[in-house]
Amino acid sequence: MIDWSTCHAVERSSEKVGGAWVFRGTRVPVAALFENLEDGARIEQFVEWFPGVSMEQVHAVLEHAARSTQVSA
Repeated sequence: MIDWSTCHAVERSSEKVGGAWVFRGTRVPVAALFENLEDGARIEQFVEWFPGVSMEQVHAVLEHAARSTQVSA
């Protein structure tokens, strides 16, 4: 499980999307990014489909996820 609390590109509020992690300043769930990528979408398409989400936010989320899944040796 990824700890999103240290990622500056996302936020969570019980009043937004049932408390799911969303891209900061939007109602777009972070999970939507991963679902769309799994379905074959490109990052550029995701940003186009979800106005308000910036390319910088997407890159920050992907980098945070990558760092979170690395195992310390």
